[in-house]
Amino acid sequence: MLVILWFMQVLRLLVKLYQKLPSPDYLSTSQCLMFLDEPEGVANILEKLLRSENKEDALLAFQVAFDLVENEHQAFLLNVRDRLSAPKSLPSDSVQPGSSNPAPAQNENSTAGEDVQMTDGSSAVTTNMHEADPKEAMYAERLTKIKGILSGETSIQLTLQFLYSHNKSDLLILKTIKQSVEMRNSVCHSATIYANAIMHAGTTVDTFLRDNLDWLSRATNWAKFSATAGLGVIHRGHLQQGRSLMAPYLPQGGAGGGGSPYSEGGALYALGLIHANHGEGIKQFLRDSLRSTNVEVIQHGACLGLGLAALGTADEEIYDDIKGVLYTDSAVAGEAAGISMGLLMVGTASEKASEMLAYAHETQHEKIIRGLALGIALTVYGREEEADTLIEQMTRDQDPILRYGGMYALALAYRGTANNKAIRQLLHFAVSDVCDDVRRTAVLALGFVLYSEPEQTPRIVSLLSESYNPHVRYGAALAVGISCAGTGLSEAISLLEPLTSDVVDFVRQGALIAMAMVMIQINEASDSRVGTFRRQLEKIILDKHEDTMSKMGAILASGILDAGGRNVTIRLLSKTKHDKVTAVVGLAVFSQFWYWYPLIYFVSLSFSPTAFIGLNYDLKVPKFEFLSHAKPSLFEYPKPTTVPTATSAVKLPTAVLSTSAKAKARAKKEAEQKANAEKPSGAESSSAAPNTGKGKSSSEKEGEAMQVDSPPEKKAEPEPSFETLTNPARVVPAQEKFIKVLEDSRYVPVKLAPSGFVLLRDLRPDEPEVLSLTDAPASTASTAGGSAGGQHSSSSAMAVDDEPQPPQAFEYTS
Repeated sequence: MLVILWFMQVLRLLVKLYQKLPSPDYLSTSQCLMFLDEPEGVANILEKLLRSENKEDALLAFQVAFDLVENEHQAFLLNVRDRLSAPKSLPSDSVQPGSSNPAPAQNENSTAGEDVQMTDGSSAVTTNMHEADPKEAMYAERLTKIKGILSGETSIQLTLQFLYSHNKSDLLILKTIKQSVEMRNSVCHSATIYANAIMHAGTTVDTFLRDNLDWLSRATNWAKFSATAGLGVIHRGHLQQGRSLMAPYLPQGGAGGGGSPYSEGGALYALGLIHANHGEGIKQFLRDSLRSTNVEVIQHGACLGLGLAALGTADEEIYDDIKGVLYTDSAVAGEAAGISMGLLMVGTASEKASEMLAYAHETQHEKIIRGLALGIALTVYGREEEADTLIEQMTRDQDPILRYGGMYALALAYRGTANNKAIRQLLHFAVSDVCDDVRRTAVLALGFVLYSEPEQTPRIVSLLSESYNPHVRYGAALAVGISCAGTGLSEAISLLEPLTSDVVDFVRQGALIAMAMVMIQINEASDSRVGTFRRQLEKIILDKHEDTMSKMGAILASGILDAGGRNVTIRLLSKTKHDKVTAVVGLAVFSQFWYWYPLIYFVSLSFSPTAFIGLNYDLKVPKFEFLSHAKPSLFEYPKPTTVPTATSAVKLPTAVLSTSAKAKARAKKEAEQKANAEKPSGAESSSAAPNTGKGKSSSEKEGEAMQVDSPPEKKAEPEPSFETLTNPARVVPAQEKFIKVLEDSRYVPVKLAPSGFVLLRDLRPDEPEVLSLTDAPASTASTAGGSAGGQHSSSSAMAVDDEPQPPQAFEYTS
């Protein structure tokens, strides 16, 4: 507790120092104020910058807002947004309809409700003010933009457009998986659906599902729930059309509607995934769906969806709705309710945790206890010493499931701190607890504590990775996968390699998934082991005799390796080195897939686009070029897989009899003796001897001559040492240090950042601007035809940017 108070004092001192600088550092000040949970201070800074007549101050305000959004603290951002004052000459309610919580349950396109209202209100303000006060009109226009940023809608929309237009997922990989998986094996069938959703996360491209509807329809019961929920991952961030996309599967009023409860429950879960951490427009609909059903499968989906949409908002009314489901004591619905309560109360360390703990002791259902154990752990997220009493209580409990929850509480309370006390405690439980589940989780939890120092993790868990206990080995694999995700760290890969061929099937599964997490966005040119790993995955998937567990791990690993159309990485820290709440929570819940496969989709919460998206004053994406001072091959997309060549091309070996071999040898010997006897002397002999000595046929000589006559094939072009990228561009984490802005560029970044959302100052504002990223995914139908050949599903999307302009109008004369 003393450490936290000291830390707060240091932050307050830093804020004072930053504000006293000749040109105050508003970017750093805002980050400190967010740590101190002072939305009022951030709102004052933003308002000051927005009211400035200098356009550069407004750009800085937008940059501050984007940097805050990257930390994914939904409740704080909405607080800042609601504290921004309205333009002076009009009542506040006409400018700020977005700050209230609309209830758009009846509106078909309700997901965009807040955005539409906010824009309409503000544009009305601007028109009314033009005569009254141009300064207030300017402020009203900027206010609209910054509210869009703070609500998360601007960044989500831009990310969606980027992932759609740059999608490079390889449908041939999925086709190979689908063909090699046995129809009767429901685990691998479901794993293929999960892999497809992860591979296309956020791209809105559902071509694979549309092309394989018959195959997809084999999913029954919970597999159907998962298949429907997968659409939520594919369309993640499609706020404007999320509800209409899921409409065919949603409950049609009354308890359960007419469809399958599994697809209805899955659709509600999908809505939560689409609106994860940005649920203002969908919360009311999910609450109504939860209240109007008694079917436990639909309740399960609605609880998960509500928890995701209202992540960290600590909304009391939603909490009471979910608590009502928990108290029905239904095992299926209760498990989701426990997790959902944790998601809702992330990091609040409220007294609700003791209420949840008391119910966990009362109920007889293991599933409910497990859901509550994770939920309690989520409530103490980031609270460090403050959570020690609760952690002590859970880790000393007789019930192994609650001790297991205690490991997660330790992991999340000390997330990313590399705290020695927490590491010691976890290592103690990893070797001393009597329950394998607790030991496995204790080792896995080290990954969360150490993700800010990924180089340390392989060293700390290296001995545990050689343990006699397979559960401990599995935990070690995932700990490395979580903390070293997206780093491509050589030590991490070396530790995981032997585990991918472990004798126990579930250890192989964990190691394959962890390896994919480490290698995400790393290509073969950077590390040759990436190519070896891809071939290993293919071998496991195609092997008929491989265990189901490790085959499932290989299928999921294939999805994670090419996640988000090969344009996302797993990132638990923002660029300002603050933890990303949604990402950490997503991985914590994802690691529960050991017990419940539908939770695999939570991994999509940890995906961050590897993009540089430069924005102008109007928050549009102008075309401008910048340099990557590294060989293009180091960071290019993996090469697409090719269809295997036809079997007829393979030349089969012919059987050679021993008698014919002897006859051939005899004939050859005679020919050589004859050639030696007839050998001519002088210059002719020197030229003729090599040919006759080797006894080559004339056709072979011709073949040799043809090879000599083709020098262009031998001359390989030297690879350039740099690459010119065009905004918006894919910039992977390892590439960030090579990014440079061109000296004579028209645009200059407000802050030097190699990736993410960067506001650009226009040095030549009088010249016309060329914009990119205009091909937003209007509907899913447009994406369905993009990959008929089974190669890149983005070919149609890419064509929009590459298509030449029509010729100018002209007069034809004969």
